[in-house]
Amino acid sequence: MDSSQLIGITTFTYLFSTILYAAFFIFKSDRLGSIATIFTAAAFLIQTAGIGLRWLESYQLGIGRAPLTNMYESVVFFAWTIILIYLIIEWKFKTKIIGTFAVPFAFLAMAYASFAKGITKEIVPLIPALQSNWLIAHVVTCFIGYAAFAVAAGLGIMYLIKNTSETRQSTDNSSLLGTLPALQVLDDIIHKTMVFGFLWLSVGIITGAIWANSAWGTYWSWDPKETWSLITWFLYAITLHARYTRGWGGTRIAWLSIFGFISVIFTYYGVNFLLSGLHSYGSS
Repeated sequence: MDSSQLIGITTFTYLFSTILYAAFFIFKSDRLGSIATIFTAAAFLIQTAGIGLRWLESYQLGIGRAPLTNMYESVVFFAWTIILIYLIIEWKFKTKIIGTFAVPFAFLAMAYASFAKGITKEIVPLIPALQSNWLIAHVVTCFIGYAAFAVAAGLGIMYLIKNTSETRQSTDNSSLLGTLPALQVLDDIIHKTMVFGFLWLSVGIITGAIWANSAWGTYWSWDPKETWSLITWFLYAITLHARYTRGWGGTRIAWLSIFGFISVIFTYYGVNFLLSGLHSYGSS
């Protein structure tokens, strides 16, 4: 069994987990929630093995590189970090219902990596610009930040659904939406997740600048991806600043978590395909 097969199994297992979490949300069955978490954790372990095996395969081919350097590998790693952060949040806050809104992001990422046309799954040698010791540090830190923002966006959607229901005075403990955490709890988790992601994104931008200097002789060249990374960073910086100085919370933070993640997606995916620049290799 090779890495592609393990990653394929992961895709369908995340799909099954997504269905289980949806069933848990609808039927309010603790048993279904526990089964969903078990399948999610199992898929995470299989994916971890797949990533590790792909790394080993690169050495067997005489290439020897981390599996993080093209669109296929980065999307797989993105899904892996989403699940990692979600499982930590579930363990810390003892709230399985968040999986209903977080795990689908990982499944969609894996489905794109597995089935989208034009994405190569072959292990190819690194281009000179990627042959740097800063590669792993930059990619890992950025994607931990991206994954945290994905989970925050899922939480933001939860908040808006819960808030709309309570505004209409249609939520009680026996209703479908009554199973969602309290608004104050969601607001707190959104904030903490965004802070976590912001810190990692900041480190990612710094390590990227150091990497750029070693590869191209300049820390910052206003490449499209660098520019959009900065835009995304400022969007979250302004959001967190407004929360600390003006007390922003609730629906404002929920909407900003969603808009922020849209900016993340464009920074990560849209720039590669719509704008040419030094990071265009990421589309291959």
